[in-house]
Amino acid sequence: MPDKSHKIAVGLSGGVDSSVAALLLKRAGYDVFALFMQNWHDTTGTLHGDCEWEEDRFVAEMVAKKLDIPFHFVDLSDIYRKRVVDYMFSEYEKGRTPNPDVLCNSEIKFDAFLKSALDLGADFVATGHYCRKDEFQDDAGNTVYRILAGRDPGKDQSYFLCQLNQKQLSRALFPIGDLLKREVRELAREAQLPSADKKDSQGICFVGKVDLPLFLQQQLEPKEGDVVEIFREHYDSIPEKVSLEEIARPLCYTPSQGKVIGRHQGAHYYTIGQRKGLNIGGHKEPLFIISIDIDSNTIYVGEGESHPGLYRRALKILPAEVHWIRPDLALEGGEELECNIRIRYRQPLQKGRLICRFDTLYILFDEPQRGITPGQFAVWYAPDDEMLGSGVING
Repeated sequence: MPDKSHKIAVGLSGGVDSSVAALLLKRAGYDVFALFMQNWHDTTGTLHGDCEWEEDRFVAEMVAKKLDIPFHFVDLSDIYRKRVVDYMFSEYEKGRTPNPDVLCNSEIKFDAFLKSALDLGADFVATGHYCRKDEFQDDAGNTVYRILAGRDPGKDQSYFLCQLNQKQLSRALFPIGDLLKREVRELAREAQLPSADKKDSQGICFVGKVDLPLFLQQQLEPKEGDVVEIFREHYDSIPEKVSLEEIARPLCYTPSQGKVIGRHQGAHYYTIGQRKGLNIGGHKEPLFIISIDIDSNTIYVGEGESHPGLYRRALKILPAEVHWIRPDLALEGGEELECNIRIRYRQPLQKGRLICRFDTLYILFDEPQRGITPGQFAVWYAPDDEMLGSGVING
């Protein structure tokens, strides 16, 4: 933690986590002020009331008043649309499934928002993320910052910070990372904070829960196409993959390899592993999307959670999309690293190996993984819970 002479801006969202972050910093004697950001105005496709952000702001102001700290407001909606929402539309249009919450942290909270906080005189920005940060001096005397998983395994949010860099971390504070969620709630109630019993936010960061196809229709037009079922017997004739490149490459299908069983409104509205939204009956087990072909506007599905089309042993990350939080640990061509990996938020850590070949990074898992999805982030951790880096899944 910084010394008491530094000024800290808390990203006060109106939720209990950021409220307790502010509470702890104020109790510790820091010069704290609250900064509330508005990032979204449009309610098209959202499943909440039109004025949810106004309610959040009202609660945040009440918390700031209760803690006797200054309150500021900043509207970052233009930047948010350009850097986060436009990225979402672009990725879905390509048939990839983005994670806007990851981009929200690297591009908004610890970039645009951080700059606004610094302009107001802050030295650091604190948030209510459930993760931990520490630092050490390397042999050259440089400070190296580390992100570690939060102490509450059910709330660890380090995954969402997987694209932060050392410069951003030098300004970041995570006051509740050593607490359990129930402890945060207890602190809020004891301090009689207005947000103590407020429900956790859900859905897309700053947008909320959405009807995804309706939300995407703002820019992506509906386009009818076929839903093709691929049967398990199809895999009996597929040659065994040998090379790492082959293992990491997802299977591609053609309509002739299966059977057309329905229609959809646009392949760009769907994602690998998705179950809901197909509205196709006549099967004993649920149908899952196993592949999306944007060029032909075709969705391929398989029946049952154990369908072989849902599982793969490896994935690939292109050189431009590999990000090391710890650049000093970055792999060079020919190097490998045993580590723990997750390919989506809340997924239990999976054992595997990073393999660097000519700057391209492969992840080979000890066990086949269900629903490896292009566009999502693969994140890798050291055995001591330190998050080392991340990358966008290419295939």
